[in-house]
Amino acid sequence: MAKVTAVIDIGSNSARMVVYEKTSRFAFHMLNETKSKVRISENAYKNDGNLQEEPMQRAYEALCNFLSIASSYKARKILCVATSALRDAPNKNIFLKRVRDGLGLQIKVIDGTKEALYGGIAAANLLPPQHNAITVDIGGGSTEFALISGKNVSSPISLDLGAVRIKELFFDKGDIEGAKRYVDKALEKLRTHETVDTVIGIGGSFRALSSALMEMENYPLEKLHAYEPNFKNFKKLLANILEAKSPKELKKLSIKEERLDVIAPGALILSRIIKKLSINRLITSGVGVREGVYLSDILRNSNLRFPENFNPSVRYLLDAYIKEKKHAALLGKLAKEIFDLVYEDLKIESEYRFHTGLAAKLYPVGSTIHYYSKNKHSYYIVQATLEYGFTHFDTMLIATLTRYAKRKLPSKEHYDKYKKLLPPKETLDKLSFIVSIAIALLTHRPCRIDFTMRFQNGALYIIKEKGKCLRVSQEAVEKLKFIEEFDVVFL
Repeated sequence: MAKVTAVIDIGSNSARMVVYEKTSRFAFHMLNETKSKVRISENAYKNDGNLQEEPMQRAYEALCNFLSIASSYKARKILCVATSALRDAPNKNIFLKRVRDGLGLQIKVIDGTKEALYGGIAAANLLPPQHNAITVDIGGGSTEFALISGKNVSSPISLDLGAVRIKELFFDKGDIEGAKRYVDKALEKLRTHETVDTVIGIGGSFRALSSALMEMENYPLEKLHAYEPNFKNFKKLLANILEAKSPKELKKLSIKEERLDVIAPGALILSRIIKKLSINRLITSGVGVREGVYLSDILRNSNLRFPENFNPSVRYLLDAYIKEKKHAALLGKLAKEIFDLVYEDLKIESEYRFHTGLAAKLYPVGSTIHYYSKNKHSYYIVQATLEYGFTHFDTMLIATLTRYAKRKLPSKEHYDKYKKLLPPKETLDKLSFIVSIAIALLTHRPCRIDFTMRFQNGALYIIKEKGKCLRVSQEAVEKLKFIEEFDVVFL
């Protein structure tokens, strides 16, 4: 597998390219993302699906720029796929030959089932585990679906329902009722998908709707991937978009300029899907076909899934920011051992063991930027980077614990800002203190944990091994801001 790989996705509405760099076998991060609104399907659906000259030229020029960008990153592999607009076009070979001869780029036109499968692979591997869920990827020319249960992806299907297609065939003619009938007729093929309760939204239309709702509600975390919109508010937004009479009204609903002409058709498709499936939960996916193509490449010998207990975001952080990985592992191990000793007495839910251990393990990431401000840098790096496989609650809790490790307990100002993405303040303080104790106890940086512990009557007793000295660790612990239910005693 090439260390740097570019993946290009030519959709009906936009052409996009992502450039990924591997940092170890399955860990990777994005170096670049580029998008061009080529609208290659423009006026195609009015002309029997045939691609028109001007859109083809826009797409050609965008691909030329994409290849230049990929070259600047020394990408050794370029994977390029095209979806609905090209697979539907009777004259697609004209465009494919032009690109092949002029740019030396081989475009793989994938069928709808493969497109749906790619979206499902990305969602199953890069979102928190889901069951009874269905991916819904509303593109410009088609909409793809796949069932998700844990890491399993099944029943991929593609329907000729796309925002640009519906716009040109119905909305441009003012035939909204005709659009509804067309969509509902196509959705009859989803009979086998009626047992799901969660929609995983993929694609530009869903992301635009989620972004609008986040802005309207002043959502505290600027992260679209794994965002769970309030279902009632999301349905209300869909209704408001369909009732809007002008671009000005759509802008008031926080719809971006580039989506104004296709957001209503996309909203109509999604609203009919929600009605059809009777779902009650939504999850926004920041990943889709491009990530599915990339994962299908790097996971081709692993049954298209990451190894058990492997997370690519965590591995990337360890690869990129932590030089002393053994010490980081000790921090995580000790934090979980302390948690196991105290969580019942402190009335902490056992699920937080995972967050506590990982926060301690990732605490050192900020040190590579600046030692004296490592907490601040650790917080921002973890908040931004801890993405794949994590809920927003997971990300904010772990990031917060790194921010306040070995310092004061989390501030009221911070808690109030992110309250909806954090546990109760009392619980947060206890978790923060556990992480801080673990870090302080290893201030002397042993190659292994060289003391034993017991918790009794509200006190954590630290028993050093014979011949060992814990002076600097004891001093580090004494500097911590203690919680009322807790004391640390060195023996």
